[in-house]
Amino acid sequence: MPRWIRLRLQSFGDDTASIKAFGLDVVTDLCDQLLTAGVPGLHFYTMNQSDAVGQIITRLQDR
Repeated sequence: MPRWIRLRLQSFGDDTASIKAFGLDVVTDLCDQLLTAGVPGLHFYTMNQSDAVGQIITRLQDR
């Protein structure tokens, strides 16, 4: 895990909502970078978190 992500996560302490929001921001940005670079598609393993994946897809469509 990159240091900047670890440090940012530590700053949230036990604030689960902020940690999840940060995770959505980071993953959405990474997916956007991949799509901008020309990857033909993305594959998600939802791990019982399909709502989060749905939010990422919605955010990507809004960009």
